[in-house]
Amino acid sequence: MSLLKVEEVSKVYQNKEALLPLSFTAEPGQCVVLCGGNGAGKSTLIQILAALSKPTAGHVVLDGIEMEKSRGNYVNRIGYMPDSFPAQQLMSVGEMLHFYASYRPDASKTQVEEILSRIGLFEKKDELIKNLSKGMRQRLLFGQALLGTPLLLLMDEPTNGLDPYWINGFINIVNEVKKTGTTIILSTHMMDVAAEVGDIIYFMKEGRIVHEFLHETDKEKTTLQLLKLHRSV
Repeated sequence: MSLLKVEEVSKVYQNKEALLPLSFTAEPGQCVVLCGGNGAGKSTLIQILAALSKPTAGHVVLDGIEMEKSRGNYVNRIGYMPDSFPAQQLMSVGEMLHFYASYRPDASKTQVEEILSRIGLFEKKDELIKNLSKGMRQRLLFGQALLGTPLLLLMDEPTNGLDPYWINGFINIVNEVKKTGTTIILSTHMMDVAAEVGDIIYFMKEGRIVHEFLHETDKEKTTLQLLKLHRSV
């Protein structure tokens, strides 16, 4: 049984079709990567899956829970990393994670400390968010999405601003999270990252999925194929 079912989901903004009807499923421990140019519909789809935007049509079901009928239960089972930083700039790194943890009954003080170490910010836990670099903010956003035990982890352009060292760190953490059974859906413009973590890669264009790549042991080949598609957009 699939953990996540996306059934004929679409989105129309002011008579403009941002997302045409699309369907797919995702299994526990599977990573689905969304690639494509700007305006392809990646962020729109992730915002719908995060229950931040209501689909014009279609249904989303997570572990038997229909998003439209039981939004609260659905949201409690996901972790979400947006593409921009929503936190209060005068909070410290530790305060932000503890704040988000307070909304997750399955998140603990111990887990907050573990995540701070995991994302390389333990030594910065008392630093104000306004003083963090772009890369550190991205890692902090990533960390809050990992809080609790999400069944579904959603991330919109999570590697933006990360240096090569932390891109590798991000890949390693994603692959570790997959082993726990969490399903991951992320968007990225980095084709090598897509090839490294994706079990299924959907290349999107003009609101629809136009190409599908399944897990490929030859990651360099997949990266080159994705780059060619990206350049043809």
